[in-house]
Amino acid sequence: MKKRPTITAKEYAMRREQLMHMMGEQAIAIVPSASMKIRNRDAEYGFRQDSSFLYLTGFNEPEAVAVFIAGRAEGEYILFCQESDPKIEQWTGRRAGMEGAVEIYGADDAFPITDIDDILPSLMEERRAVYYDMGNNADFDQQVMGWVNSLKAKVRNGIHAPHEFVSLPLLVDDMRLYKSAAELRAMRFSAKTAIAAHQQAMRVCQPNIMECALEAEYLHTFKQQGMDPAYTTIVGGGENACILHYVNNDKPLKDGDLVLIDAGAEYLGYASDITRTFPVNGVFSEAQAQLYQIVLDAQKAAIAMAKPGNTWEQPHNAAVKVLVEGLVDIGLLEGEVEQLIEDEAYRPYYMHKTGHWLGLDVHDVGDYKVDDCWRLLEAGMTLTVEPGLYISPADDVDKKWWNIGIRIEDDVVITKEGNEVLTAGLVKEISEIEALMRQAV
Repeated sequence: MKKRPTITAKEYAMRREQLMHMMGEQAIAIVPSASMKIRNRDAEYGFRQDSSFLYLTGFNEPEAVAVFIAGRAEGEYILFCQESDPKIEQWTGRRAGMEGAVEIYGADDAFPITDIDDILPSLMEERRAVYYDMGNNADFDQQVMGWVNSLKAKVRNGIHAPHEFVSLPLLVDDMRLYKSAAELRAMRFSAKTAIAAHQQAMRVCQPNIMECALEAEYLHTFKQQGMDPAYTTIVGGGENACILHYVNNDKPLKDGDLVLIDAGAEYLGYASDITRTFPVNGVFSEAQAQLYQIVLDAQKAAIAMAKPGNTWEQPHNAAVKVLVEGLVDIGLLEGEVEQLIEDEAYRPYYMHKTGHWLGLDVHDVGDYKVDDCWRLLEAGMTLTVEPGLYISPADDVDKKWWNIGIRIEDDVVITKEGNEVLTAGLVKEISEIEALMRQAV
């Protein structure tokens, strides 16, 4: 069996080192993990770690807090976590405990999470600034403020409390924007699994199959590789394909309709994000093929503009130009292309941007503008490219276009020379899709 990609302990350590270098000495960063969420009564949702916590620690347990203290001789990385307890672990699964936090996850020291109120305030003493993501967790915000206020109350005893709060995402989000070689290997592996799932859905699709039955093909393929969906899968047939975030997935797919499926896998926390649109019966109608080709040409134009030195907005502008030209050609828009673009006359049919950052979050962190200017694309940045057209019934629209929703989405990493399409292995030409769908299982 081929070795699965990993993120090494060394890489996590390098990330922490980079963060503390940017923080400077006399600063402390506090990063809480995610908590378990109740689904109903005493049943819980599956645990998903906070992305920035995972990025800096690799530690995948709830009820933990990572503390980074730049320049501290006694240890710069402290992890508060749940203690090992064989009786509890028999019910809820293994824990790393204090020993594992140090030996496996590289903490300089570790303490029980129950001791955090006694220990963490002393770690904040004499620190100039606290780097923290305020506003993300109201309960923990109060806890952090309580620690700071407890130190301020001791000022007459010579205790110096931090006098500045700095947004931790200002540093971590920018770090996460540039993917390392190991991260890209994980994303390629996630993409490979998502590609296999989309191929399987195309093969089994047929008229009257339920949307949720196609969704089940994705979950089956993901779980075979030990992965989960990176987000809630969208399977929208016919008119449902025109609902951008349709997730009910509870209708039968009709002969003659298109089905739009937006689905991706998650591996080591890293998401793939793919959308394909194909005919339920395996053959595009003339109208469907016309609109589909417009979207495909728009996507190709956008991908060509996703290269270093271009701005974030240039792929979107390239896609919009092709979409508007196509809509004029088939009569859904009338007028001069440039004026239609300026007036955003295309918005009833294309109402979203052409992509987003991709990584540990499917809509990953990172600013799209810097100093009010669209950000320049650089090597290591990873994004989606996903133009679409969504034609809902309207009095001024020919009925042959009604309820056709199309989106084509691929994952693209910017390279020094141009880009790499991580999801290029999945068919998207009309002839390729129809050929694959003839390979019924």
